[in-house]
Amino acid sequence: MAESSALVIEDLPPGLRRPILLATFAGWNDAAESATSAARFLAQRWSAPCIARILPEEFYHFGLTRPEVRIQDGSQTREIRWPVNEFFLSQEPSLPRDVIVAIGIEPHLKWQTFCSHILEVARRAQVTLVITLGALLADVPHTRPIQITGVSTDPELAARLRTSPTRYEGPTGIVGVLNDACRRAGLPVVSLWASVPHYVSEVSNPHAILALVRRVLEFLEWQTDVGELEEAAAEFDRQLARILAQKPEVARYIQELEQRVAREETSEGV
Repeated sequence: MAESSALVIEDLPPGLRRPILLATFAGWNDAAESATSAARFLAQRWSAPCIARILPEEFYHFGLTRPEVRIQDGSQTREIRWPVNEFFLSQEPSLPRDVIVAIGIEPHLKWQTFCSHILEVARRAQVTLVITLGALLADVPHTRPIQITGVSTDPELAARLRTSPTRYEGPTGIVGVLNDACRRAGLPVVSLWASVPHYVSEVSNPHAILALVRRVLEFLEWQTDVGELEEAAAEFDRQLARILAQKPEVARYIQELEQRVAREETSEGV
């Protein structure tokens, strides 16, 4: 086990196959938990065990992100669960490259130090590409396909994205800071973002999760069974339809959003 300050690397085998780092963080960058859920789905689908973690002590205000008390199964023993930032390594034989999936929580403190630990994992693993995922709330109707925007620091990768580039300027989250840290370190990075309907942001949105997963797979030209997510998205639609049938004012608002999107598409020549 290798350890450096808050970074604990438990098992990082040598000779990885041109590994990719896929990183997501709960919090400001993760509307409806879409990005972290997409990463968790892929880590589970690719049978990726945890190989490293960043200890939380110096990065979080525990009055804001509190540890949780849990009772262990089959006993009355209580344990404290702290905010976690974990790295999962997939060496799935059916994939052409290995993948390290980082799933964490946006820190409150020391963002640059936090990113340096992530880059240290990338350095030791000899990562050749970083993909970050995010999700934001948007004035879009759930009846339209989830829009994915993407940016890259590498011109060739940017050309492969085939998504609408974002022109956002303003406050950023840990994903934006990590993207910049990768750029400064000379690591190619791609960032993919899902636009989530703001009026259904209090629950997990399978459509946004599915859109991010599909976009990652499409970009990498890989295949993975997403039937579970497709079923979840269909059930989400059925439940939402039942709710909207009882809330005509919300249904009218969604119609207005649909009309607005249609006008924007017409004006842009879509």
